[in-house]
Amino acid sequence: MKFLKRALFKSASAVSLGLLAVAPALAGDWDLCPGYEQPASAAPEAPRYEAFFSPYTHHWSADSEHEQVYAVSLSRLLPNNRYCGFSLFNNSFGQPSAYAFVGKSWPGLWKAHPNVYASVSAGIVYGYVGQYKNKVPLNVGGFSPVIIPAIGYRLSPKSTLEIQLLGTAAIMFGTTWRF
Repeated sequence: MKFLKRALFKSASAVSLGLLAVAPALAGDWDLCPGYEQPASAAPEAPRYEAFFSPYTHHWSADSEHEQVYAVSLSRLLPNNRYCGFSLFNNSFGQPSAYAFVGKSWPGLWKAHPNVYASVSAGIVYGYVGQYKNKVPLNVGGFSPVIIPAIGYRLSPKSTLEIQLLGTAAIMFGTTWRF
C-alpha cells in the first residue's frame, strides 16, 4: 500500500508540475501567471516566493475514513498582490494529491486591523480517485476545479497565520513564510 501511495504522490507531483510547465503554451496569448518574470516589488530585498505549511485540518463532519491532512505549497509572488503556485498534500482520504493555482490577496482589508488580509486561489486539484472520486465536484479522471478563500493575519513582513475554507468539507489552518 505504501508503494501505491508513493507512486500516486509522484504521479500527482508530475501532473501538477507538468500543468504549470505547459499552461503558457496551451493558453496562447492568454497568460496564466501574468507578471511571472517580474518581481512583486521593485525593492531588491523584497520576497519573491511564499511557502505555506498546514499541520491541521478540521472537517465539519466526522467520518471514520477521514485522515489528517498535511499540505505544503510554494507560490511565486506577483505584482498587484497576485500569486501562482502549486501545493502537494494528502487529501482527507489519505491519497497523495496536488493543486496548481493562481490567486489574489487583499492586504489591509480591515482598516482597524491592518495586518488582517483576505485572499482567494483558484485552480485544478488532482488526487480524488477510485472510490473517493465523488468527494469533490466536477471530478473528471481525478482532476477537479477548486476555489479556496482564505483569511490571514500578518505576524511580520515575512510570516502569517492563515485559515483556508475548503468548501463544505473542512477548514485548514496554516502558516506562511516569504523569502
